Amino acid sequence: MGTIIASSGDSVTSIAHDKGFFWETIWNHPENSDLKQKRKDPNIIAPGDEVFVPDLETKKENRPNEARHKFKRKGVPATLKLRLTRLDEPRANEPYTLLIDGQLFTGSTDSDGKLEHPIPPNARTALLKLKQGKEEYPIAIGGLDPFDTPTGVKQRLNNLGFAPGDIDDDLTTPDAVEAIKTFQKKYDLDVTGEADDATKKKIDDVHV
Repeated sequence: MGTIIASSGDSVTSIAHDKGFFWETIWNHPENSDLKQKRKDPNIIAPGDEVFVPDLETKKENRPNEARHKFKRKGVPATLKLRLTRLDEPRANEPYTLLIDGQLFTGSTDSDGKLEHPIPPNARTALLKLKQGKEEYPIAIGGLDPFDTPTGVKQRLNNLGFAPGDIDDDLTTPDAVEAIKTFQKKYDLDVTGEADDATKKKIDDVHV
């Protein structure tokens, strides 16, 4: 097929699903070795990344004529994992409703505030409802940029409740600097207001 330029919200998982491949086939292809080394995670790539997609191969099956045959399509679902907190405390055993691309899930968080559901690899959006619908949280699936990019830093800070302002490439705005300082202070880092390598790594570790 050739090279695809990733857009916002794309992942190797979603691209592979859309093109009819298992994600491992794309991720482990020799043409994508540089991408794999750079990004580490097939679910987190950046807009503009180049993803090589090989040609599909046809598999032939011999079966007798004038008979019905059943073929099972194999698939590899992705997994949506969330941890809900309030004031740094887990929202444990809390009922929720989760709508993912038109499919409805219900359940309760575990003792650590976590929930986990299999989802289609190309799912883009979800809506989480708590308190019988009194709280609603839209979720962008696959929209997380790499942790070492400015947008990736801001996305993770925002998800962790540090309010860095607009999700853009500017880490020098007052909101972004204050959010970084607050994070650094909380996790015993040098309080500089700058997203240095140690701060980026810690943000990613905490976010995971």
